Amino acid sequence: MATVEMVMPKMGESVMEGTVITWLKKEGESIEEDEAVLEVATDKVDTEIPSTSSGKLKKIIAKEGDVIPVGAPIAIIETDGEMQSGKPEEIAPPADNEDAAQKASELLNAAMTHSAAAPEATTSTLPKPSESRRFYSPLVRNIAREENISLEELESITGTGKEGRVTKKDILGYLKDRKKEEPVAIPTTVPTNGHPTIAPEPVPLTVSGSDEIIEMDRMRKMIAERMVTSKAISAHVTSFVEADVTRMVSWRNRVKDAFKAREGESLTYTPIIIEAVVKAIREFPMINIQVDGDKIIKKGVINIGMAVALPSGNLIVPVIHNADQLSLLGLTRKVNDLAGRARENKLHPDELSGGTFSVSNVGSFGNVMGTPIIVQPQVAILALGAIQKKPSVIETPEGDLIGIRHKMFLSHSYDHRVVDGALGGMFVRKVADNLEQFDINRNI
Repeated sequence: MATVEMVMPKMGESVMEGTVITWLKKEGESIEEDEAVLEVATDKVDTEIPSTSSGKLKKIIAKEGDVIPVGAPIAIIETDGEMQSGKPEEIAPPADNEDAAQKASELLNAAMTHSAAAPEATTSTLPKPSESRRFYSPLVRNIAREENISLEELESITGTGKEGRVTKKDILGYLKDRKKEEPVAIPTTVPTNGHPTIAPEPVPLTVSGSDEIIEMDRMRKMIAERMVTSKAISAHVTSFVEADVTRMVSWRNRVKDAFKAREGESLTYTPIIIEAVVKAIREFPMINIQVDGDKIIKKGVINIGMAVALPSGNLIVPVIHNADQLSLLGLTRKVNDLAGRARENKLHPDELSGGTFSVSNVGSFGNVMGTPIIVQPQVAILALGAIQKKPSVIETPEGDLIGIRHKMFLSHSYDHRVVDGALGGMFVRKVADNLEQFDINRNI
Protein backbone atom coordinates (compact mmCIF):
# COMPACT_ATOMS: atom_id res chain seq x y z
CA MET A 1 0.00 0.00 0.00
CA ALA A 2 1.12 3.55 -0.71
CA THR A 3 -0.03 6.83 0.78
CA VAL A 4 -0.79 10.07 -1.04
CA GLU A 5 -0.83 13.46 0.60
CA MET A 6 -3.95 15.50 -0.21
CA VAL A 7 -3.30 19.25 0.14
CA MET A 8 -5.48 22.34 0.24
CA PRO A 9 -5.90 23.20 -3.47
CA LYS A 10 -5.60 26.69 -4.95
CA MET A 11 -9.21 27.75 -5.59
CA GLY A 12 -8.73 31.07 -7.30
CA GLU A 13 -6.14 33.63 -8.27
CA SER A 14 -6.38 35.58 -5.02
CA VAL A 15 -7.42 32.75 -2.68
CA MET A 16 -4.58 31.96 -0.24
CA GLU A 17 -6.37 29.82 2.35
CA GLY A 18 -9.58 27.93 3.00
CA THR A 19 -11.66 27.04 6.08
CA VAL A 20 -12.73 23.41 6.41
CA ILE A 21 -16.51 23.43 6.84
CA THR A 22 -17.29 19.72 6.96
CA TRP A 23 -15.86 16.38 5.89
CA LEU A 24 -18.18 14.39 3.61
CA LYS A 25 -16.15 11.21 4.19
CA LYS A 26 -14.91 9.59 7.39
CA GLU A 27 -11.54 8.01 8.12
CA GLY A 28 -11.43 4.47 6.78
CA GLU A 29 -14.05 5.04 4.06
CA SER A 30 -13.29 4.25 0.43
CA ILE A 31 -13.17 7.19 -1.98
CA GLU A 32 -12.93 7.51 -5.73
CA GLU A 33 -10.78 9.98 -7.64
CA ASP A 34 -12.67 13.28 -8.19
CA GLU A 35 -15.27 12.29 -5.58
CA ALA A 36 -16.18 15.16 -3.22
CA VAL A 37 -14.63 14.49 0.21
CA LEU A 38 -14.97 17.81 2.06
CA GLU A 39 -16.49 21.29 1.88
CA VAL A 40 -14.22 24.34 2.13
CA ALA A 41 -15.11 28.01 2.57
CA THR A 42 -13.01 30.85 1.16
CA ASP A 43 -13.59 34.61 1.22
CA LYS A 44 -15.33 34.22 -2.13
CA VAL A 45 -17.40 31.02 -2.12
CA ASP A 46 -18.12 27.72 -0.37
CA THR A 47 -17.17 24.74 -2.52
CA GLU A 48 -16.71 20.96 -2.45
CA ILE A 49 -13.15 19.62 -2.80
CA PRO A 50 -12.70 16.39 -4.81
CA SER A 51 -10.26 13.63 -3.94
CA THR A 52 -6.99 13.62 -5.89
CA SER A 53 -6.72 9.80 -5.83
CA SER A 54 -8.77 6.65 -5.43
CA GLY A 55 -8.31 4.56 -2.29
CA LYS A 56 -9.13 4.81 1.39
CA LEU A 57 -9.23 7.96 3.50
CA LYS A 58 -6.53 6.89 5.96
CA LYS A 59 -6.19 10.04 8.04
CA ILE A 60 -7.92 13.42 8.29
CA ILE A 61 -5.34 16.09 9.18
CA ALA A 62 -7.35 19.31 8.85
CA LYS A 63 -10.25 19.36 11.29
CA GLU A 64 -13.57 21.09 10.73
CA GLY A 65 -13.18 24.81 11.43
CA ASP A 66 -9.44 24.86 10.70
CA VAL A 67 -8.10 27.61 8.43
CA ILE A 68 -5.55 25.95 6.13
CA PRO A 69 -3.12 27.75 3.79
CA VAL A 70 -3.07 26.69 0.14
CA GLY A 71 -0.61 23.81 -0.31
CA ALA A 72 -0.75 22.59 3.31
CA PRO A 73 -1.75 18.92 3.87
CA ILE A 74 -5.35 18.19 4.80
CA ALA A 75 -5.58 14.39 4.56
CA ILE A 76 -3.73 11.13 3.81
CA ILE A 77 -5.15 8.76 1.19
CA GLU A 78 -4.07 5.12 1.09
CA THR A 79 -3.85 3.80 -2.46
CA ASP A 80 -3.03 0.49 -4.12
CA GLY A 81 0.00 1.88 -6.02
CA GLU A 82 3.64 1.97 -4.95
CA MET A 83 4.90 4.78 -2.76
CA GLN A 84 6.89 7.45 -4.56
CA SER A 85 10.59 7.51 -3.75
CA GLY A 86 11.40 9.71 -0.77
CA LYS A 87 7.74 10.14 0.18
CA PRO A 88 7.25 9.66 3.94
CA GLU A 89 4.69 7.13 5.11
CA GLU A 90 3.13 9.59 7.55
CA ILE A 91 2.58 13.33 7.20
CA ALA A 92 2.73 15.55 10.26
CA PRO A 93 -0.40 17.68 10.93
CA PRO A 94 -0.36 21.36 9.96
CA ALA A 95 0.56 22.51 13.50
CA ASP A 96 3.93 20.73 13.23
CA ASN A 97 4.49 21.38 9.52
CA GLU A 98 7.16 24.06 8.99
CA ASP A 99 5.90 24.93 5.50
CA ALA A 100 2.35 25.39 6.76
CA ALA A 101 3.56 27.51 9.64
CA GLN A 102 5.64 29.65 7.29
CA LYS A 103 2.66 30.16 4.98
CA ALA A 104 0.46 31.04 7.93
CA SER A 105 3.02 33.62 9.04
CA GLU A 106 3.13 35.12 5.55
CA LEU A 107 -0.68 35.33 5.50
CA LEU A 108 -0.60 37.10 8.85
CA ASN A 109 1.91 39.69 7.66
CA ALA A 110 -0.18 40.40 4.57
CA ALA A 111 -3.39 40.71 6.56
CA MET A 112 -2.24 43.11 9.24
CA THR A 113 -2.86 46.76 8.45
CA HIS A 114 -0.15 48.38 10.57
CA SER A 115 3.18 49.20 8.94
CA ALA A 116 5.40 48.31 11.88
CA ALA A 117 7.27 45.00 11.77
CA ALA A 118 5.62 42.15 13.68
CA PRO A 119 7.22 41.53 17.06
CA GLU A 120 9.43 38.53 17.44
CA ALA A 121 7.80 35.40 18.85
CA THR A 122 7.99 35.21 22.61
CA THR A 123 9.83 32.44 24.35
CA SER A 124 6.63 31.38 26.05
CA THR A 125 4.32 29.33 23.86
CA LEU A 126 0.61 28.74 23.99
CA PRO A 127 -0.48 25.49 25.63
CA LYS A 128 -1.18 22.45 23.50
CA PRO A 129 -4.77 22.14 22.27
CA SER A 130 -5.44 19.48 24.92
CA GLU A 131 -4.63 22.02 27.66
CA SER A 132 -7.16 24.57 26.40
CA ARG A 133 -10.92 24.67 26.86
CA ARG A 134 -11.47 24.78 23.09
CA PHE A 135 -9.65 24.01 19.85
CA TYR A 136 -7.57 26.63 18.00
CA SER A 137 -6.40 26.18 14.41
CA PRO A 138 -2.65 26.38 13.67
CA LEU A 139 -3.12 29.75 11.96
CA VAL A 140 -4.98 31.26 14.93
CA ARG A 141 -2.37 29.95 17.35
CA ASN A 142 0.42 31.37 15.20
CA ILE A 143 -1.22 34.81 15.13
CA ALA A 144 -1.67 34.66 18.89
CA ARG A 145 2.05 33.96 19.34
CA GLU A 146 3.05 36.77 16.97
CA GLU A 147 0.84 39.28 18.79
CA ASN A 148 1.71 38.10 22.33
CA ILE A 149 -1.87 37.09 23.10
CA SER A 150 -2.04 34.95 26.22
CA LEU A 151 -4.24 31.88 26.55
CA GLU A 152 -6.58 33.72 28.90
CA GLU A 153 -6.93 36.59 26.42
CA LEU A 154 -7.37 34.19 23.50
CA GLU A 155 -10.17 32.33 25.23
CA SER A 156 -11.99 35.61 25.87
CA ILE A 157 -12.39 36.18 22.10
CA THR A 158 -15.85 35.40 20.76
CA GLY A 159 -15.61 32.77 18.02
CA THR A 160 -17.91 32.69 14.97
CA GLY A 161 -16.65 29.33 13.65
CA LYS A 162 -18.20 25.94 14.12
CA GLU A 163 -18.94 25.19 17.79
CA GLY A 164 -17.70 28.67 18.69
CA ARG A 165 -14.17 28.23 17.34
CA VAL A 166 -12.08 31.34 16.83
CA THR A 167 -11.40 31.98 13.11
CA LYS A 168 -8.69 34.09 11.53
CA LYS A 169 -11.23 36.87 10.96
CA ASP A 170 -12.26 36.76 14.63
CA ILE A 171 -8.72 37.19 15.97
CA LEU A 172 -7.79 39.88 13.43
CA GLY A 173 -10.98 41.76 14.27
CA TYR A 174 -10.11 41.47 17.96
CA LEU A 175 -6.62 42.83 17.28
CA LYS A 176 -8.08 45.72 15.32
CA ASP A 177 -10.43 46.63 18.17
CA ARG A 178 -7.64 46.27 20.72
CA LYS A 179 -5.47 48.71 18.77
CA LYS A 180 -8.36 51.19 18.69
CA GLU A 181 -8.42 51.18 22.50
CA GLU A 182 -4.76 52.27 22.68
CA PRO A 183 -4.28 56.05 23.22
CA VAL A 184 -3.82 57.93 19.96
CA ALA A 185 -3.33 61.58 19.11
CA ILE A 186 -6.03 61.73 16.41
CA PRO A 187 -9.26 59.85 15.65
CA THR A 188 -9.07 56.56 13.77
CA THR A 189 -8.85 57.13 10.02
CA VAL A 190 -10.01 55.14 7.01
CA PRO A 191 -7.59 55.29 4.05
CA THR A 192 -9.22 56.29 0.79
CA ASN A 193 -6.77 55.75 -2.03
CA GLY A 194 -3.96 56.99 0.17
CA HIS A 195 -5.89 60.02 1.45
CA PRO A 196 -7.12 59.51 5.06
CA THR A 197 -10.56 60.64 6.18
CA ILE A 198 -11.99 60.78 9.69
CA ALA A 199 -13.94 57.61 10.53
CA PRO A 200 -17.35 58.22 12.15
CA GLU A 201 -17.83 57.15 15.74
CA PRO A 202 -20.30 54.24 16.12
CA VAL A 203 -23.69 55.26 17.50
CA PRO A 204 -24.59 53.48 20.75
CA LEU A 205 -27.50 51.04 20.44
CA THR A 206 -30.27 50.26 22.89
CA VAL A 207 -31.75 46.75 23.08
CA SER A 208 -35.08 45.99 24.72
CA GLY A 209 -36.62 42.70 25.75
CA SER A 210 -38.84 42.60 22.67
CA ASP A 211 -35.89 42.86 20.26
CA GLU A 212 -34.50 39.84 18.45
CA ILE A 213 -30.71 39.67 18.06
CA ILE A 214 -29.67 37.91 14.84
CA GLU A 215 -26.04 36.93 14.32
CA MET A 216 -24.77 37.80 10.84
CA ASP A 217 -23.66 34.76 8.83
CA ARG A 218 -20.24 34.71 7.19
CA MET A 219 -21.48 35.94 3.81
CA ARG A 220 -23.50 38.81 5.28
CA LYS A 221 -20.44 40.00 7.24
CA MET A 222 -18.37 39.87 4.05
CA ILE A 223 -21.02 41.80 2.06
CA ALA A 224 -21.27 44.46 4.79
CA GLU A 225 -17.51 44.93 4.90
CA ARG A 226 -17.19 45.21 1.12
CA MET A 227 -20.06 47.67 0.77
CA VAL A 228 -18.63 50.00 3.40
CA THR A 229 -15.18 49.70 1.84
CA SER A 230 -16.52 50.54 -1.62
CA LYS A 231 -18.27 53.69 -0.37
CA ALA A 232 -15.07 54.73 1.41
CA ILE A 233 -12.93 54.19 -1.71
CA SER A 234 -15.11 55.46 -4.56
CA ALA A 235 -16.88 58.81 -4.97
CA HIS A 236 -20.28 57.43 -5.95
CA VAL A 237 -22.61 59.34 -8.28
CA THR A 238 -25.57 57.99 -10.27
CA SER A 239 -27.09 58.95 -13.63
CA PHE A 240 -30.57 57.80 -14.73
CA VAL A 241 -32.05 57.18 -18.18
CA GLU A 242 -35.53 55.91 -19.04
CA ALA A 243 -35.37 53.58 -22.04
CA ASP A 244 -38.20 52.57 -24.39
CA VAL A 245 -37.67 48.80 -24.64
CA THR A 246 -40.84 47.99 -26.56
CA ARG A 247 -38.94 46.44 -29.48
CA MET A 248 -36.93 44.20 -27.15
CA VAL A 249 -40.02 43.07 -25.24
CA SER A 250 -41.95 42.38 -28.44
CA TRP A 251 -39.09 40.31 -29.91
CA ARG A 252 -38.61 38.26 -26.74
CA ASN A 253 -42.33 37.54 -26.41
CA ARG A 254 -42.32 36.28 -30.01
CA VAL A 255 -39.30 33.93 -29.74
CA LYS A 256 -39.19 32.80 -26.09
CA ASP A 257 -41.47 29.76 -26.48
CA ALA A 258 -39.59 28.43 -29.51
CA PHE A 259 -36.30 29.08 -27.73
CA LYS A 260 -37.50 27.18 -24.65
CA ALA A 261 -38.58 24.21 -26.78
CA ARG A 262 -35.29 24.15 -28.69
CA GLU A 263 -32.78 24.88 -25.91
CA GLY A 264 -34.64 23.62 -22.84
CA GLU A 265 -34.04 26.85 -20.91
CA SER A 266 -35.61 30.29 -20.56
CA LEU A 267 -34.73 33.42 -22.51
CA THR A 268 -34.74 36.29 -20.00
CA TYR A 269 -34.11 39.99 -20.49
CA THR A 270 -30.77 39.87 -18.63
CA PRO A 271 -28.57 38.49 -21.45
CA ILE A 272 -30.18 40.86 -23.95
CA ILE A 273 -29.36 43.84 -21.76
CA ILE A 274 -25.84 42.54 -21.04
CA GLU A 275 -25.28 42.38 -24.81
CA ALA A 276 -26.31 46.06 -25.05
CA VAL A 277 -23.95 46.91 -22.15
CA VAL A 278 -21.03 45.15 -23.86
CA LYS A 279 -21.64 47.09 -27.09
CA ALA A 280 -21.66 50.36 -25.12
CA ILE A 281 -18.40 49.44 -23.34
CA ARG A 282 -16.75 48.91 -26.72
CA GLU A 283 -17.73 52.47 -27.66
CA PHE A 284 -16.80 53.93 -24.25
CA PRO A 285 -13.82 51.82 -23.07
CA MET A 286 -12.90 54.26 -20.29
CA ILE A 287 -15.84 52.84 -18.32
CA ASN A 288 -14.01 49.50 -18.33
CA ILE A 289 -11.13 50.63 -16.07
CA GLN A 290 -9.66 50.22 -12.61
CA VAL A 291 -7.72 52.57 -10.34
CA ASP A 292 -4.32 51.80 -8.85
CA GLY A 293 -3.22 54.78 -6.74
CA ASP A 294 -2.66 57.60 -9.23
CA LYS A 295 -2.76 55.24 -12.23
CA ILE A 296 -5.71 54.22 -14.38
CA ILE A 297 -5.70 50.65 -15.71
CA LYS A 298 -7.66 50.29 -18.95
CA LYS A 299 -8.79 46.67 -19.02
CA GLY A 300 -8.18 44.63 -22.16
CA VAL A 301 -11.08 42.25 -21.47
CA ILE A 302 -14.78 42.80 -20.83
CA ASN A 303 -15.91 40.66 -17.88
CA ILE A 304 -19.48 41.36 -16.77
CA GLY A 305 -20.49 40.65 -13.17
CA MET A 306 -24.19 40.03 -12.58
CA ALA A 307 -25.71 40.27 -9.13
CA VAL A 308 -27.73 37.21 -8.10
CA ALA A 309 -30.00 37.09 -5.05
CA LEU A 310 -29.62 33.86 -3.07
CA PRO A 311 -32.41 31.99 -1.24
CA SER A 312 -30.80 33.10 2.05
CA GLY A 313 -31.36 36.75 1.07
CA ASN A 314 -27.64 37.36 0.53
CA LEU A 315 -26.18 38.63 -2.72
CA ILE A 316 -23.44 37.14 -4.89
CA VAL A 317 -21.90 38.43 -8.12
CA PRO A 318 -20.70 35.72 -10.55
CA VAL A 319 -18.72 36.95 -13.55
CA ILE A 320 -19.20 36.32 -17.28
CA HIS A 321 -15.61 36.33 -18.50
CA ASN A 322 -14.91 37.61 -22.03
CA ALA A 323 -18.56 38.58 -22.47
CA ASP A 324 -17.69 40.45 -25.66
CA GLN A 325 -16.70 37.12 -27.25
CA LEU A 326 -20.13 35.54 -26.71
CA SER A 327 -23.19 35.64 -28.95
CA LEU A 328 -26.63 36.33 -27.51
CA LEU A 329 -27.18 32.57 -27.36
CA GLY A 330 -23.87 32.14 -25.53
CA LEU A 331 -24.73 34.94 -23.09
CA THR A 332 -28.14 33.36 -22.42
CA ARG A 333 -26.63 29.98 -21.61
CA LYS A 334 -23.96 31.59 -19.42
CA VAL A 335 -26.43 33.76 -17.50
CA ASN A 336 -28.74 30.80 -16.80
CA ASP A 337 -25.85 28.54 -15.81
CA LEU A 338 -24.19 31.00 -13.40
CA ALA A 339 -27.48 32.11 -11.83
CA GLY A 340 -28.61 28.52 -11.32
CA ARG A 341 -25.35 27.33 -9.78
CA ALA A 342 -25.10 30.47 -7.63
CA ARG A 343 -28.44 29.64 -5.99
CA GLU A 344 -27.27 26.05 -5.44
CA ASN A 345 -23.93 27.17 -3.94
CA LYS A 346 -21.98 25.39 -6.70
CA LEU A 347 -19.90 28.26 -8.13
CA HIS A 348 -16.12 28.01 -8.41
CA PRO A 349 -13.99 30.79 -6.86
CA ASP A 350 -12.66 31.92 -10.26
CA GLU A 351 -16.25 32.54 -11.37
CA LEU A 352 -16.54 35.26 -8.71
CA SER A 353 -13.43 37.26 -9.60
CA GLY A 354 -12.05 39.30 -12.46
CA GLY A 355 -15.13 41.42 -13.20
CA THR A 356 -14.61 44.75 -14.98
CA PHE A 357 -18.22 46.05 -14.99
CA SER A 358 -21.34 44.84 -13.15
CA VAL A 359 -25.09 44.71 -13.70
CA SER A 360 -27.77 44.40 -11.01
CA ASN A 361 -31.40 43.62 -11.87
CA VAL A 362 -33.36 45.47 -9.19
CA GLY A 363 -36.44 45.21 -11.40
CA SER A 364 -36.79 41.54 -10.47
CA PHE A 365 -38.00 42.77 -7.05
CA GLY A 366 -40.46 45.23 -8.58
CA ASN A 367 -38.19 48.26 -8.11
CA VAL A 368 -38.24 50.90 -10.84
CA MET A 369 -34.73 52.21 -10.13
CA GLY A 370 -31.88 52.04 -7.63
CA THR A 371 -28.47 53.46 -6.74
CA PRO A 372 -26.18 50.41 -6.73
CA ILE A 373 -22.82 50.31 -4.93
CA ILE A 374 -19.76 49.70 -7.10
CA VAL A 375 -18.05 46.31 -6.89
CA GLN A 376 -14.38 47.06 -6.18
CA PRO A 377 -12.00 47.42 -7.96
CA GLN A 378 -14.44 48.26 -10.77
CA VAL A 379 -15.53 51.87 -11.34
CA ALA A 380 -19.14 51.43 -12.50
CA ILE A 381 -22.29 49.34 -12.08
CA LEU A 382 -25.67 49.46 -13.86
CA ALA A 383 -29.01 48.78 -12.14
CA LEU A 384 -31.90 47.57 -14.29
CA GLY A 385 -35.35 48.73 -13.22
CA ALA A 386 -38.68 46.97 -13.71
CA ILE A 387 -40.19 47.06 -17.21
CA GLN A 388 -43.55 48.84 -17.07
CA LYS A 389 -46.24 49.75 -19.57
CA LYS A 390 -46.63 53.54 -19.78
CA PRO A 391 -48.51 56.05 -21.92
CA SER A 392 -45.98 57.77 -24.12
CA VAL A 393 -45.74 60.34 -26.90
CA ILE A 394 -44.93 58.63 -30.22
CA GLU A 395 -43.55 60.83 -32.98
CA THR A 396 -44.68 59.99 -36.53
CA PRO A 397 -44.41 61.82 -39.90
CA GLU A 398 -48.12 62.54 -39.61
CA GLY A 399 -47.82 64.00 -36.10
CA ASP A 400 -47.46 63.01 -32.47
CA LEU A 401 -49.61 60.26 -30.98
CA ILE A 402 -50.20 58.84 -27.49
CA GLY A 403 -49.48 55.12 -27.25
CA ILE A 404 -48.63 52.37 -24.76
CA ARG A 405 -44.90 51.62 -24.58
CA HIS A 406 -42.69 49.38 -22.42
CA LYS A 407 -40.32 51.56 -20.38
CA MET A 408 -37.54 50.87 -17.89
CA PHE A 409 -35.08 52.99 -15.91
CA LEU A 410 -31.34 52.37 -16.15
CA SER A 411 -29.42 53.59 -13.08
CA HIS A 412 -25.69 53.99 -13.66
CA SER A 413 -23.48 54.42 -10.56
CA TYR A 414 -19.86 55.32 -11.27
CA ASP A 415 -16.69 56.43 -9.51
CA HIS A 416 -16.47 60.20 -9.92
CA ARG A 417 -12.75 60.13 -9.17
CA VAL A 418 -12.10 58.84 -12.70
CA VAL A 419 -15.49 58.91 -14.49
CA ASP A 420 -16.96 62.36 -15.07
CA GLY A 421 -20.66 63.03 -15.47
CA ALA A 422 -20.37 63.40 -19.24
CA LEU A 423 -18.84 59.94 -19.70
CA GLY A 424 -21.09 58.30 -17.12
CA GLY A 425 -24.19 59.89 -18.66
CA MET A 426 -23.23 59.18 -22.29
CA PHE A 427 -22.50 55.56 -21.48
CA VAL A 428 -25.90 54.80 -19.94
CA ARG A 429 -27.58 56.74 -22.75
CA LYS A 430 -25.78 54.50 -25.25
CA VAL A 431 -27.01 51.39 -23.46
CA ALA A 432 -30.55 52.75 -23.73
CA ASP A 433 -30.05 53.53 -27.44
CA ASN A 434 -28.87 49.97 -28.06
CA LEU A 435 -32.02 48.61 -26.42
CA GLU A 436 -34.36 51.05 -28.19
CA GLN A 437 -32.82 50.18 -31.56
CA PHE A 438 -33.06 46.43 -30.99
CA ASP A 439 -33.34 44.41 -34.23
CA ILE A 440 -36.74 42.72 -34.04
CA ASN A 441 -35.93 40.52 -37.06
CA ARG A 442 -32.83 38.87 -35.60
CA ASN A 443 -32.50 35.17 -34.91
CA ILE A 444 -31.12 33.37 -31.88
